[in-house]
Amino acid sequence: MDLSYREDTPRIHTREGVELYYESRGEGSVITALSHLAAPAPVWRGFTGELARHYRVLTYDMCNHGRSSRVEKEPTWEEHADDLIGLLDALEIESTYLVGASTATVFARDMALWHPDRVKGIVLAGPVFGPRGMRRQRQIQRNWLRTLESHGPAAVFEHFYPEMFSSEMNEALGTPGYLAFREAFMAVSDPEELANNLRNAANDQHSPELPPRIGAPVLIIAGDDDMLLSPTGARELAGQFPNGTYEIMPKAGHQPFFDDPDSFQAIIHKFVKDVESRV
Repeated sequence: MDLSYREDTPRIHTREGVELYYESRGEGSVITALSHLAAPAPVWRGFTGELARHYRVLTYDMCNHGRSSRVEKEPTWEEHADDLIGLLDALEIESTYLVGASTATVFARDMALWHPDRVKGIVLAGPVFGPRGMRRQRQIQRNWLRTLESHGPAAVFEHFYPEMFSSEMNEALGTPGYLAFREAFMAVSDPEELANNLRNAANDQHSPELPPRIGAPVLIIAGDDDMLLSPTGARELAGQFPNGTYEIMPKAGHQPFFDDPDSFQAIIHKFVKDVESRV
């Protein structure tokens, strides 16, 4: 994966003291891929190339992450939402599809709740909340946080690698793949950023009352080897949204785009086409 940052890309000012690093590729309807604890903006290049042939793909680092501004106090989800709206305004983007993976699915959900006029649809890949809530998810994230605080980023990677990635990928990549992913993870990871991400997601209080309030089309993508959300859970969660659908990716784990980038992008492409055809 190419994890380099583009030094010639201008940052976008969103609020006092905050400028966001962003990348934009392609033309057409906008798809914004949200960053999370293991996927800053450059990571998405390897999993959105085909989408960029049909749409405009926007990626960015949130405040206090990657190459975006650092502020003393960790931003709230509401402040992150203000930043994204500021980024869209600066780029003259009226509305966008959001792709959130893992912990970023919480942010995608909240954006659809708070700014429905700016969100055309949301893709939740490996959601960290299920149809009943997210108690199990919080327990796992707190375990990762304790490992991080006690032993550092390398140890937390060892902790979550067999949980995040599918059995199929683990067997196929073996030790060389594990070491390559660990090197990539360490290259883009900052202990404080990781801790803040995990705390934010672990403190979320998802409930079955939230999905019915989201009118935008919603697509749940889950691997059938996801340790957080089973295929049955994905189906039930999708059913809670007024306009929800789901896709199960065979032999994929919690981050299904790693297992099969082509199928992942094809599923999103079909979702966007279906939504656009109804406009």
